[in-house]
Amino acid sequence: MRLIDTEIADVKIIEPTVYGDARGFFFESYNERRFTELTGIAATFVQDNHSKSVRGVLRGLHYQILQPQGKLVRVVAGEVFDVVVDLRRTSPTFGRHVCATLSEENRRMLWVPSGFAHGFLVTSASAEFLYKTTDYYAPQHERSLRWNDPQVNVPWPLAAGEMPQLKAADANARLLADAETFA
Repeated sequence: MRLIDTEIADVKIIEPTVYGDARGFFFESYNERRFTELTGIAATFVQDNHSKSVRGVLRGLHYQILQPQGKLVRVVAGEVFDVVVDLRRTSPTFGRHVCATLSEENRRMLWVPSGFAHGFLVTSASAEFLYKTTDYYAPQHERSLRWNDPQVNVPWPLAAGEMPQLKAADANARLLADAETFA
């Protein structure tokens, strides 16, 4: 595995070592000991999630205000433009974001610490997205940050005038100025 730092120190990209030949490939998608040695993060994962979405679907930017979740995310089919936004008010990177392309080809994983909003836009015909979480899903604590908040200014890879497919809660999400955030 190889660690790739991002513009926000707590957000990490993990690139697995892939062994391949004419038969196909093999890699460890998660090894707790190696993950901790590489990142310095001692995470305990309690839930695995799997979603499938079609091109143009934008899921996010989600977070749980109570029971915040750290997430280790990856794509096993297709490609997504993945985004995390720092919602920790006392952080020097509050309101800033990190973007990464995750795909079945690059096999990269992204560590999303608790205290961050997370979302992704499907850029291939479809994508299957897997993620491990450090706390359980708690719908009563789920919040959404507006995907197109001008203060956050995420450079979503959409054509001029193109709108992503959103669920109603995401389309009506709060702007950063009005969002519940973390201390």
